This record gives sequence, C-alpha cells and structure tokens, in this order.
Amino acid sequence: MRQDPANRPLSRRGLLRAAAALPLAAPLVRRALAADGARIALLHMNDFHSKHEGVAEGGSVCREGRPCAGGSARLAGAIREARAAAIAEGRAPFLLDAGDQFMGSLFYTQHRGLAEAAVQRAMGTMAMSLGNHEFDNGPANLARYAAAVPFPLLSANLDASREPLLRDRVSGFAVLESHGARIGVVGLTTQETATSSSPGPNLRFTDPFEAAERAAFALRRQGIGTVVVLSHLGLSLDRRLAAEVEGVDAIIGGHSHLLLANGLAGAVGPHPLVVQGRGRDVRIGQVACHARYLGRMDLDLGADGRVASHGGGVRPIGPDVPEDPAVAAVVAEYAAPLGEIRRRALAVAEGFFPNEPCREGECALGSLVADAALARVPSAEIAIVNGGGMRAALPSGTVTYGDVLAVLPFGNTLATLTIRGGAIRAALENGLSRLPRDAGRFPQVAGLRLRFDPAAPVGQRVREVRMADWTPLDPDRAYRVVTISFMRAGGDGYAVLRDEALEAYDEGPPMEEVVADHLAARGRVAPVMDGRMARD
Repeated sequence: MRQDPANRPLSRRGLLRAAAALPLAAPLVRRALAADGARIALLHMNDFHSKHEGVAEGGSVCREGRPCAGGSARLAGAIREARAAAIAEGRAPFLLDAGDQFMGSLFYTQHRGLAEAAVQRAMGTMAMSLGNHEFDNGPANLARYAAAVPFPLLSANLDASREPLLRDRVSGFAVLESHGARIGVVGLTTQETATSSSPGPNLRFTDPFEAAERAAFALRRQGIGTVVVLSHLGLSLDRRLAAEVEGVDAIIGGHSHLLLANGLAGAVGPHPLVVQGRGRDVRIGQVACHARYLGRMDLDLGADGRVASHGGGVRPIGPDVPEDPAVAAVVAEYAAPLGEIRRRALAVAEGFFPNEPCREGECALGSLVADAALARVPSAEIAIVNGGGMRAALPSGTVTYGDVLAVLPFGNTLATLTIRGGAIRAALENGLSRLPRDAGRFPQVAGLRLRFDPAAPVGQRVREVRMADWTPLDPDRAYRVVTISFMRAGGDGYAVLRDEALEAYDEGPPMEEVVADHLAARGRVAPVMDGRMARD
C-alpha cells in the first residue's frame, strides 16, 4: 500500500505508516487475476460511532435477553469471512471506512478515539475518510488518533495548511494496493463540519465536488485507472457527485445513515445504487450505521480500470455472525474501566424514548433533556437543546448511567446566558431552517410553547412563541436561558447565542450529569409529549 498525499511528495514517514498496515491484510491471492483487468472486492462500513458492544433498538445500549446487532467483534468476524471469500474467488479485498468512527458510546467518552484505533488496526482497515464527528474534540484529539492508526486518513476538501497538528496527518487521496490490484481512494468530508462539530479556527472545508474532481484527475495522471470516493457527504450529495464529477468509478458513502441493500428491511435503494455519470456509470454503497451491516461491492475491472460489471451484497451483523476473538479481546481491554460507571441505576422508564424524531419535531426524549437542563438552574426561564445532540434512544425499564452516556456522548457542559427575546426567536428560526429535512439543529425546548410552519420561507417559520405560562415572548426583554456549550459557541448555526448574549457562563456541569441527576431525582419517567412544539 502506498500513501499519496494530494499536494505534496510522498514522505518517508508516509511510506512507513502505509507499510505498517500490510501485515493486517489477508495472505496473497494465489489465483491469477483476470487477464483483462483486476477483480476486486470493496468491503465497506460507515458511521460506526464507537458502538463496540453492539446496539439495541434506536442505537441504545444492548441489554441481556434483548435483540442486539453489530459490535466490533462480530463485525470483525464478518470482515474475516468476507475477505477469505473474496480471496477464494480470486478477488483482491480492500477494507474501507467512510468515516464517523468517533462519538456515540462511553468507549469514546473515556478513550477519545484510541479504542476505535485499536479495533481498526486489528481489523485491517486500509483507508478512512474523515467524518464530521472526528472533529468533535478538536484538532489535538484527532491528531492523537491519527498517530495511532497505520492507514491514511483522507479528506480532499479539508484545508489543514494553517493547522500544524493536522496538516501532515491528513491526505486528499491515497493509492492502495491489495494482492496485485491498485486503486485510488479519495476522501471527502461534509462542509457542515464547520458548524456541526468543533474543528477549531484553523481548518477550512472547501467545495467537495471541486476537490473530488481535482483528486480524481491527479490519480489518473499517475496511471491509476480505478477511483473510489470515500464520501462523508450523505446520499443525496453522493448522487450528485456521481452524476457531475468526472473520473469516479464508485462511491462508498456515509453521514446520512441510510441503507442501500437488496431485500433487507429499511433499505432506501439497491446495493450498489447505479447512477449514470459523466462517461461512465458510478456505483454507490452505504450501510446505515453502528456496524449493523457490512457491505461488499465486487467490481470486475477492464484493462483501463473502468468497471465492467459488479456484484456483492450487504450482510446484517446479527447474533449469528461469529466473533473474532482477537477483536473481542481488544474490546474487553478497553471496556474494563467502564463497567462500574455504566451499571449505576438511575431511574425506571415507563416506556421507550426514541431519538430519531428529535431532529424534526417535538420528542419525549428532547423534552426530558431540556426539562433536566431547565431544572438544574433555578433562575433560568427557558432551555434550548439541539435534537441531534441525542445520539441514542432511552430504553424502557431500568435506566443506567451508561444509557444516559449513550444518549449524550459529546461531553457538552451546561451553559447559562442572558439574552433578549428577539435573539431567542432568531435562534429558534435557525433551528427550524433545515425542515423538511431532518437536522441536528432542530430545537428541543423547555419553558416555551412554540408554534411553527415548516413550509414557510426560512427565517419566517416561527408563528408564535409563548412562555410556559402562556405570556408572549417579549422581543425586548432579557431572559435567562440554558443550553449546551456546543450551541453557546455557535455550533449548528446558533451564532446568535454566541454573539448576542448579554452575559454568559459556559462552564456548567456536564450534560450527562445534569440528565442523570434529573432522572435519579424523579425516580420514574414516562415518554410524554405535551404539545410544547406545534406545527401549523
């Protein structure tokens, strides 16, 4: 495997990092490749989100006796079997990751990416695009992770030239070799990272279409006939990319958590999804999230590297998949310090609190979190939290601290500010601005009653805002508001909370502690929606 950074010569260190991944690959194929071109198998995953122990319904923590999918050890077992099957068929396997390994469980909260790095090394990952969540704890944390993995981290539309921690650790593209077959791999990161994550002031996310076209052209100038894009843009943009960018043969996508598969429940299209591109058909694959599926895209290549035919499929990672013992041991090692924290019981949930609806409307989980924030600060009148900050459902039955950490994995703190009613209304307009598309910025509130029209023009969707006692929100009055540190810093487009605060305190307690204490104080909670957010 040879790393080939986008705009600089190949360094000796890059060669060593790339070479370090080779022992993790399967033994050399002994059958001859097809005379007219290579036969390859792209084994692919995306949006793992630190779910090493698998997930139950809604991404919540697995429980004894309940259905549980995914998990690093089972995923590794499926990868081992898929790699062996590909080799037996005379195909060169490539294990590719479309990003968002970070954030989503106590493994990440405690180890900040090192658990993910250890599992990826054991699995033999060959390349990964950077997702938005790789930037959640800033460049220093991402640089530490980059130093722990032997494969290239890719983002052709990331300008890291002004960030010394990352400019030598991220490449635009790489050339990978497996069993005599060579492909070019380009990484892309959603431009929303600038506001949805915490990349710091020195990183810039440029146009991904232009970056992909430049990278594909550069690879073909080097004689690479097959170009695969690892895209963390989302399926809708992947379709556009396939249709508009010249020189791309396949796209392994992520970010939108959608399943492309044949004959599986919940799939939004076939695997692969074929889009007519500029001069060639482009195959697209994406396998939902949380390691619940492993994708395999088989490509038969002509002598010029173009795809002559395709095959493969998507395998659900369920209890029937045998665990890889080496990866199970890695997970057990990193899980050891987490057990006592996670097992602490807090309350009893009298029903299931799903998180998916929180990105597009009132949801019981969002109301619970907002209520907890408001209750923590006696002087506060209003709470606003982002629906995308809740990354898992809250299961019914006994709720543990581990469950709360799965719901709120970002490590945000409670922020308190004084701000005028007009600015609060502007913040709510920002939260509604992405509808009808679901979006992490959608506001979940407490202390307010909001009526909105999702079909109205952006900036005019708030129809009415009243306080909990039904008095209208006064645009000129200063209110005491609680939110999370990410939003107070302008994240998810909430710049108004940063720029128009009359006074603020950002160093409150961690949000997971706020919610855990609230649950413990109540003892029992039920999933209730009280109409605090009404659609016209």
